[in-house]
Amino acid sequence: MKKDFITDHDVDTASLVKALDLIEKSKYILIITHINPDADTISSALALSNFLFENKIKHKVYNIGKNLPQNLDFINRFEKITNQMPESFDLAISVDCGSIKRFGFELDSSIPLINIDHHKSNNDFGTVNIVNYHKSSTAEVLYDFFKYNGLYITKDIATALYVGIYDDSLGFTISRCDEMTFEKVNFLVKCGAKPAYIADKMIRRDSLAKYRVIPKVLDSLELYDEGKVAVIYLQPLWLKQTGATVVDCEVALDMIYNIGVVKIALFLRVVNERVRVSLRSKDDIDISLIAQKFGGGGHVQAAGCSVDCTDVLEAKEIILKEILEK
Repeated sequence: MKKDFITDHDVDTASLVKALDLIEKSKYILIITHINPDADTISSALALSNFLFENKIKHKVYNIGKNLPQNLDFINRFEKITNQMPESFDLAISVDCGSIKRFGFELDSSIPLINIDHHKSNNDFGTVNIVNYHKSSTAEVLYDFFKYNGLYITKDIATALYVGIYDDSLGFTISRCDEMTFEKVNFLVKCGAKPAYIADKMIRRDSLAKYRVIPKVLDSLELYDEGKVAVIYLQPLWLKQTGATVVDCEVALDMIYNIGVVKIALFLRVVNERVRVSLRSKDDIDISLIAQKFGGGGHVQAAGCSVDCTDVLEAKEIILKEILEK
């Protein structure tokens, strides 16, 4: 074990070594981020990208969509993310993808795949699997990969990893964010990550359109089961009226989740001709079980799925039926 490696018994160290071996032997790597990308998938991919670039290993960071979270544009190599698939590659690395469906495309099964993730629903679909659902984020899992293998963490890599941990742990507030998470974050700060700068770039860059659409979303709030279940939704028309984006509305879920009486919170919006549902829960309620019924997944207290329709009100009734019958 490397001298300054911070880990615990949950880490499969053999997979960390195998992954590095595959990377070192590859000629061209495809880094895959998931559909509807968030900070964890993007920052984890960019941490890898910075490492590969510094070591002169050819690669591409790929996302099938066109709508990347622009508040992450301060992370080095963000502009290199592409939706153009390279003609050939001999290794793929997926980051923060709870299932192969999250790629948004079908990967050639003959290509070795390193699966780096922290979702409970992950079924170890890779050739090498670095999966630990006890961790706050995929960025934290990736930190273990860097540290165990004795890889140098530059300022750019540290910044990317910090962003993923910070965002997916909801600002270090979830139960999976433990004392070891803080030890790791402390090390990343020593490597050059700047917490105040990162927070400023991520949460203090709101558009005026965001503040025009959020009241509409919050006005859709409905409570069920004596206030324990809270639901909000976004109508596509509201985006046209305000000039906002779907990403501008995500914070509304945090708002209703913070209501004291609420135990389960849902946010529905149309994404790519389907209704995307984000689910949150408190206490010991495993909301991922609901998401799995609709082909989704995630964590015990944070999960997501999609419903095959384009009407948020129709999707709301379908999801509520499952929740309220429990």
